[in-house]
Amino acid sequence: MDYKPTMQCVWFRNDLRVADNPALSAALANQAPTVAIFIASELQWQRHNKASIQIDLIKRRLLELEKELHSLHIPLLVLSCPWFKDVPPQLHALCKDLGISHLFANKEYEADELCRDADVVTQLSDVQCAFYDAKCAVQVGKVLNKTHQPYKVFMPFKKAWREYFYQHFPTIEKVTASVELSATQLRSLKEYHDHTFTRSITNESKAWSVSNKTILNAMRQFCREKSQQYNDQRDYPAIEGTSQLSPYLAIGAISAKQCILRVHLEANNQLTQGQEIWLDELIWREFYTHLLHFYPLLSKNHAFLSFDKYIQWNNDHEKFELWCKGETGFPIVDAAMKQLNNTGWMHNRLRMITASFLVKDLHINWRWGERYFMSKLIDGDFASNNGGWQWCASVGCDSTPYFRIFNPTTQSERFDNKGIFIKHWLPELTTLTGKLLHHPNSKPLLKPDNYVEPIIEHAIQRLKTLDIYKHAKAQDVAS
Repeated sequence: MDYKPTMQCVWFRNDLRVADNPALSAALANQAPTVAIFIASELQWQRHNKASIQIDLIKRRLLELEKELHSLHIPLLVLSCPWFKDVPPQLHALCKDLGISHLFANKEYEADELCRDADVVTQLSDVQCAFYDAKCAVQVGKVLNKTHQPYKVFMPFKKAWREYFYQHFPTIEKVTASVELSATQLRSLKEYHDHTFTRSITNESKAWSVSNKTILNAMRQFCREKSQQYNDQRDYPAIEGTSQLSPYLAIGAISAKQCILRVHLEANNQLTQGQEIWLDELIWREFYTHLLHFYPLLSKNHAFLSFDKYIQWNNDHEKFELWCKGETGFPIVDAAMKQLNNTGWMHNRLRMITASFLVKDLHINWRWGERYFMSKLIDGDFASNNGGWQWCASVGCDSTPYFRIFNPTTQSERFDNKGIFIKHWLPELTTLTGKLLHHPNSKPLLKPDNYVEPIIEHAIQRLKTLDIYKHAKAQDVAS
């Protein structure tokens, strides 16, 4: 006869959903009384530069998740442990007091999170702890090359990922209700729930719905209506051509697998070019998470390529502040930064433009930009953000060549030719048209007085960048 636990616990982290949640499904399969927990580690989050707008989104989503779990007879407790080091002893006390014999959770791959989980397993020696893969559509570690090593180049990774995915085409299990807790068990939970966390909602994230139904409908609508044009529209910030599902993927309100299965369903498994490109973007997310698993130093401020340590950064604090505020004198950069600062989100093309400008025009360490983005982004995801910044700085795995340097004016003319996006965020440039809009300083007499002067000259900084990188690479070879 199979042993059934008296009570079991599902620990929610960056997987705030009921559907396609392996840890939850495993717990439900036991058909035993179940309690769910979420642990807010706000001081640790602060150290990790977690954006306040994302924390607000998490708080709001937890209230919805609580309702969804309630329908499955699973109460949700929100606990507060300021630092990750506080989590193991509090979990130990919780499990002891409530008689919890099994703990289920989905894996997180960042270094501090892995250390926390290892300590939890050690301290909960009398509790069976099980961790599952939920972030990626293809389990981390399954996509390896012929020598059983991780891929370091995206294209062969993508090919192998696709082969594995289609060979093991996944499904999403139907969720069934849990066994109800007894009245005595329910009473024992009351002292643990920290209402202050979920009640301190600022509505900073109110532009983003947290209703499961609304989120799923947004995903389905994109897959059905907009994904086919994704390749043609994704680079233009004035057009709503992207899915804008990234905040929900970041906190796990939906999974990558749900997105991928939905787009295949809408396309009847015959993806258009636009849908294939969108799938590629999701695979990039998987690529960066797989890299984080195999190269843990990436989450400890290390670049993937060794020559990074020889790059002579300028690290001008004043210019960094101007970049942060969107006061560089380059309209596309400034408009993008103002979008980020005001909404907590930035179009992906603009993320590349602003990152390239910081690193290869201002010669400021990419880590400064990485941290700033994490502190502002509602969709901040360490693996994707770190991977994106290392890509732009040409120090990452399969990153852009160091001599590929975005010209912000050319990028502006190409991707916001009429200035619709720029004028929205920089109303002082409303009267400008044509090339003058993208390069106001080209005719100083016509430039509005209330728009800033360019803080650098791109052509000069481009040459400096080439010299800086060549020198760093030469030093790396010599060492």
